[in-house]
Amino acid sequence: MTLKTTLIDATELAALPPQGVLIVDCRFDLADPDKGGRDYLDGHIPGAVFASLDHDLSDLSRQAEGLGRHPLPLEPAFNAMLSRWGWQAGMQVVSYDAGSGALAAARLWWLLRLAGVKRVAVLDGGYAAWLAAGLPVESGAAAAREATRVALHYDASQFLVDHAALADGASGQLLDARAAPRYRGDVEPLDRVGGHVPGALNRPFADNLGNDGRFKSPAQLRGEFVAVLGSTVPSDVVHMCGSGVTACHNLLAMEHAGLHGSRLYAPSWSGWVSDPARPVAKG
Repeated sequence: MTLKTTLIDATELAALPPQGVLIVDCRFDLADPDKGGRDYLDGHIPGAVFASLDHDLSDLSRQAEGLGRHPLPLEPAFNAMLSRWGWQAGMQVVSYDAGSGALAAARLWWLLRLAGVKRVAVLDGGYAAWLAAGLPVESGAAAAREATRVALHYDASQFLVDHAALADGASGQLLDARAAPRYRGDVEPLDRVGGHVPGALNRPFADNLGNDGRFKSPAQLRGEFVAVLGSTVPSDVVHMCGSGVTACHNLLAMEHAGLHGSRLYAPSWSGWVSDPARPVAKG
């Protein structure tokens, strides 16, 4: 089976042997956090399990630690989730969202990379692309799976940047994935204050997608990121957004474009502004 490490299309996914792939439905709506779970029960890709951004791909109990609105799950919880799903080393993982956004799906993609798993891809175009291809769906809860033993470890030094590294200015070039009005501080619907970290550049994650709602070609993405980042090498790029979720969309797009090795500031803007002493830039 061909190794898929960034994106996979619906027909490619449909052709994979079911026993060799773990499909994860990551649909999520910030305005209605339970909607993804309801939508999953109404219909999903056959064999898919469900992951909630709030409860599986984040640890909301850690918000008070200044880690933003979607703190990363701790290793034991992440391993336990993979164990429940029956994941085994070498198994291809495919995550998907409702459509073109690939938001929580990209978050799971990145979490697995953080834990050393390379055979993971995001369904390009999401569930909408699966339906558009006329492929089968099923409804109801996932069948129980035989638990496996999982003991993965996060490689924070290679994939993450923390508050301290960001504050001392030695972490690299920040790239903010939020929409331009939020980056500028014109509006701020979610966090304590609007604006951006001083020195951060802006690349709205929605710019990664073409008019068809799918990711642009690697060549086009590469050209657009280079236009924003200039001579900055990919390994010096640090992604952020509002809470460390849509930033993974930019990270996925860069990897798909062959721009390898960028990192994530997981607390992102919501974590940065949790300390009123940290500087804020506008405009």
